[in-house]
Amino acid sequence: MILLAFSAITLSATAQEKREIKGDRHGQHMGMRHERGMMAKQLNFSDDQKKQAKAIGEDFRKQMQDLNKKENITVKQQRDQKEALVKAKKAKMDALLTPEQKTKLAQLKADHKQKAEERYAKHLDKMKTSLGLSDDQVAQLKTQRQAIHDQFKAIKENENLSRTERKDKLMALRSEAKEQNKKIFTEDQLKKMEDMHKKHFDKQPAK
Repeated sequence: MILLAFSAITLSATAQEKREIKGDRHGQHMGMRHERGMMAKQLNFSDDQKKQAKAIGEDFRKQMQDLNKKENITVKQQRDQKEALVKAKKAKMDALLTPEQKTKLAQLKADHKQKAEERYAKHLDKMKTSLGLSDDQVAQLKTQRQAIHDQFKAIKENENLSRTERKDKLMALRSEAKEQNKKIFTEDQLKKMEDMHKKHFDKQPAK
């Protein structure tokens, strides 16, 4: 709640990508099967595409397993190499697609973005009511969210940044958003958000 500007933005790779880089073997296997299944269904893969996608996934998993066995490299080197393998796998999967499927995939992403925007609008309306936000505050939040989204995208797409540099910049961006929120919300509103946040987590069942 406190970071409204990040409601539709993730400051890391996708959950699947994080599992892959961390080396969660069970998560990798289940995630890749789900990923292939979703792509095959939504993009109407041919039998040949399904076979190639499966081969790419199996080859990727083997490379990750081999990398996990290496003991003569640092943790940073291993993580960097894993990230490179993830990118290579994504490139291979993208190369499987026909022009029509790429167009369909772009449309699916656009639809997903539109739904995210609608969820954010509803969330913002709810916060406006519960916190008594002014129209000016709402406008500032929308402007802030777009600016942060643009910066987030620029960082993620900057191929000149190392994995560590990208992570540091994303964390700095998150801190910047927190500081900006302190200037947008009143002290009473910030306190109320903290209370709402605490009550929300207090209601969560213990694991």
